[in-house]
Amino acid sequence: MGIQGLMKLIGDYSPSSVKDNGIKTYFGRKVAVDASMCLYQFLIAVRTSDGVLTSSDGEETSHLVGMFYRTIRMVENGIKPVYVFDGKPPDMKSGELVKRSEKRAEAQKNLAEAQEKGDFENVERFQKRMVKVTPKHSEDCQRLLTLMGIPYIKAPCEAEAQCAELVKGGKVFATATEDMDALTFGSSILLRHLTASEQKKLPIREITLDHLLTDIGLTQSQFVDLCILLGCDYCDSVKGVGPAKGLSLIRQYGSIEKIMSNNPKLNFPENWPYEVN
Repeated sequence: MGIQGLMKLIGDYSPSSVKDNGIKTYFGRKVAVDASMCLYQFLIAVRTSDGVLTSSDGEETSHLVGMFYRTIRMVENGIKPVYVFDGKPPDMKSGELVKRSEKRAEAQKNLAEAQEKGDFENVERFQKRMVKVTPKHSEDCQRLLTLMGIPYIKAPCEAEAQCAELVKGGKVFATATEDMDALTFGSSILLRHLTASEQKKLPIREITLDHLLTDIGLTQSQFVDLCILLGCDYCDSVKGVGPAKGLSLIRQYGSIEKIMSNNPKLNFPENWPYEVN
């Protein structure tokens, strides 16, 4: 899911931290790519009118086709990708995973109704909502990358966190993902749209974390607290707190704990993993 409203906040308060570049800008760069995010994109985007692509024996191949051609595009443009696959999800993310499961179950119900009515437009929409990346999808792509000679890593936990560590360690130039969480994990450079379809003609959107923090006047720790207020995968968000209000609160009080101490009327979720300071 990422961080709710973060891109709007960046556009409003730190437009200078964002640059749109062509893919050739990154010639010779090593980039850590969030593989699990890519697989989800490929399963949604690489489809036929009947659903996902399959082989002659009925095996899904959308993820393999997407992985193959997007990787070839990067390599042809001089980029050296290192794919990072998700490991075990953290316990704090269990609530979000339950919500996603419930949404897929609801989509399954709506899909059956749309199929019964012959509503083909909604059939496709609900099919996409049911997409889930499985361990087999990951294993298939890891085998493909091995055959292509492309390195990959199995993260111990979240892929974007491991990508950020590779950036902080100077092993790669940037993290490539659509998930803004990479910034909260400390990736100094975030690249969006790197694995988007070439037909969409989207520029590569580069976000520089240091410029962002300077513009909004926060430390990395305060930035993480701001993103939690806005809403993330690890705990419920605070109702009524959007980008502008969240930034104002963090600037005034400096931390979530102090915000809670001084604003008892705010609608904080129950069982939040924070204590009043």
